[in-house]
Amino acid sequence: MYRLSEVVSFKVKREIKKKMEAYKDRINWSEELRRFVEEKIKELEARDNIARIIEILRKTPWRSEKRTIVRYLREDRDSR
Repeated sequence: MYRLSEVVSFKVKREIKKKMEAYKDRINWSEELRRFVEEKIKELEARDNIARIIEILRKTPWRSEKRTIVRYLREDRDSR
C-alpha cells in the first residue's frame, strides 16, 4: 500500500538537540515523534467525540425518551 507522507519540522533548544544526538544510536527519534503525534491526535479526537456525545445527550429530552426506550426494549425482547 502506498502512503503519502508530509514533512513536519519543529525547533528544540540546542541542549535538547545535543542530548537527542547522544542517544540517536538507541532511539529512532523520527519514529518516536511520529508515534507520539499519532497517539496525541487519537486522544484529542476521543475527547472531541466525548464532548459531542455529551452535548447530544444534554439536548435529549429524557422524559419522553423513557417511553421510547421501554418500547424498543419490548420490541427487541418480543422479536426473539
